[in-house]
Amino acid sequence: MLSPKTWDGWLESARHCPSPNCNARPPACLPEMLVVHNISLPPGCFGTGDVEALFCNTLDCSLNPAFTALEGLEVSAHFLIDRQGELTQFVSCFERAWHAGVSSWSGRTNCNDFSIGIEVEGTDSKAYEAAQYRALSELIVELRRFLPTLAPGPVVGHSDIAPGRKTDPGEAFDWAMLRRLLRATTNPAAHSLIEESIAR
Repeated sequence: MLSPKTWDGWLESARHCPSPNCNARPPACLPEMLVVHNISLPPGCFGTGDVEALFCNTLDCSLNPAFTALEGLEVSAHFLIDRQGELTQFVSCFERAWHAGVSSWSGRTNCNDFSIGIEVEGTDSKAYEAAQYRALSELIVELRRFLPTLAPGPVVGHSDIAPGRKTDPGEAFDWAMLRRLLRATTNPAAHSLIEESIAR
C-alpha cells in the first residue's frame, strides 16, 4: 500500500483519465480544502461519457446545442463520482485542476491554488444517489490520510466559494448525510473536526 511519503497524487482506488487542463500549484502550496461540484452533460443527462470528454478536450460540441457554450472551454476537476459511485481521477492532487474559476474563501482568492475539486454527477434539484455519498465520504477520508493539510480544512460547495455565480452542488445535496457517513468512517475523536469542516 502506498504511504503519504511515497504517494504521487493519484489514487489507486480511482480509474485514471488524465486531463491536460491543469498546471502547477504555486510554490509550497498544498491542498487545504475540498470543493464539491455537480455536473451533467447534456444538462440533466447521466452516464453519457460527455463529462469525461469535456475534461479531456475531446467533446464534440457540434453534437448537441447545449454544448455550444463549451466550445474551446478548458476545464477539469481532480475527481468525478458518477451515479453508481464509481470514481474517476483526472488530475494529480499535487497539481492544480481548473475547477473553481473566479472564487474566494476566508479572504483568499483563486481557490484552485489550494483546493481539490470533486465533481458529483448530478444537478442542483435531483436527489443524489446513496452510492455517491458513500464514495464521497470514502474519498474524503482517503485524501485526508494522504494529505494531512486537508484534515483541518473545510469541505465546501462551489456555491460557497463563488456565491451569486455558482449554485452547485445545489439544494438537492444532503450535507447532513455526508456528515453521518464521515462519522461512521472516521475516528470518533475527529467528529468535532468533521462538524467544523463541513460548511453547512
